[in-house]
Amino acid sequence: MFQKIPIKKVRLGLYLLIGALALVIVPATAIGRPTVAPAAALETLSDICTTGTTFDFETKTGHMQTPDGNSIFMWTFGLQGDGFQLPSPVLCVNQGDAITINLRNNLPEATSLIFPGQTGVSATGGSAGLLAQEVPPDNGVTTVTYTFTASEPGTYLYESGTNPYKQIEMGLYGALIVRPTGPGFGPNFAYNNETTEFDPQREFLLLIHDMDSDLHQAVERNQTFDVTTRHDHYWTINGRSFPDSIAPNNVPWLPNQPYGSLVRVEAAPDPENLPLPALIRYINAGLENHPYHPHGNHMRVIGRDGRMLSLPFENFSTTIGSGQTYDLQFWWINVEGWGIGGGSPRIKDQVTYPNVLNLVFKDGATWFSGDPDLGVQADFPPDTTIFNECGEFYFPWHSHALNEFQNFDEGFGGLATLVRVDPPGGCP
Repeated sequence: MFQKIPIKKVRLGLYLLIGALALVIVPATAIGRPTVAPAAALETLSDICTTGTTFDFETKTGHMQTPDGNSIFMWTFGLQGDGFQLPSPVLCVNQGDAITINLRNNLPEATSLIFPGQTGVSATGGSAGLLAQEVPPDNGVTTVTYTFTASEPGTYLYESGTNPYKQIEMGLYGALIVRPTGPGFGPNFAYNNETTEFDPQREFLLLIHDMDSDLHQAVERNQTFDVTTRHDHYWTINGRSFPDSIAPNNVPWLPNQPYGSLVRVEAAPDPENLPLPALIRYINAGLENHPYHPHGNHMRVIGRDGRMLSLPFENFSTTIGSGQTYDLQFWWINVEGWGIGGGSPRIKDQVTYPNVLNLVFKDGATWFSGDPDLGVQADFPPDTTIFNECGEFYFPWHSHALNEFQNFDEGFGGLATLVRVDPPGGCP
């Protein structure tokens, strides 16, 4: 039976959340105005892309870390010569590229690759499996080569085609992004259509996965596992569970899980003055469907499974089916009339906000920026840590299947991240 090994029993998810966001904050100075770190760098999908047309893969084994102190045995695809990472590399290619992926296998059983949504996939080497040519378990001797032309832009999965119920669960999955190259279009469009333009500095991948740690332990110990007893314990976004999901890319305490998933947008002053939207790419590599949504605003669904929708629509919660992908445009619109940078908001005249004398500071820390509006900070007592860099807002972004909002029965955790809303013009 899988045993939890918690580093500390934490019952209040808020403490976890504060601890994670504190990474970008430094304590106040001894006197005067509190000091905050420079605004955190904006991290987008392009920061985690592996580009090219030929990719030399091999299967790898390693462990992922969870916020409650557990370590879970995983399999992944990785670039030959690189170390283990979860998830497998995010491949970003251009429409029309001829893609070649060479796969070697270091696992104790055969494996393979499939590319849902791609047409004309061919493979050489290895032996025929149920869904694809398979690489035998021969410690990297045999190479199977998969080729296809990335003919349609959009968001896709690549994953194992061998014993998918087990091997995808173990981590043999990754994201494939195909960027449009039609006349007048490029990487700042989701598809070859002018309505799909987005801010290239605000493109985000949310790659979802779920797992039963008992299965992983059985695989690590070379034991059998009854898949009919499967019961998920952990849920990840880009290979991390909340609150690790909101930490920056490449933090040193998660060396095998390099990708964060904090979504960061800039407030639109009103519905008539919309900037280019952020583009959110959802992928569900797990076996379960997930009702997933951000707080604060609706989203506009423009594509599904690598094909643009003829009739885009708005929704609040998107149920992402197992194996599905979605492309969505996202704005945060200031519909409540918050004053920007200390202006005169409509709502400010209706509500009395706490001043410093009426605030309670937990361990000398606060989320309050000193002003109810975006973009303003006020003075606080010495030695106060503030978790707002420039008066920004944070909203939850999580699964509405609340059993997935935890790490092995401890909330909050699991399938969640945050959306950070910066004032117009961004942080200074």
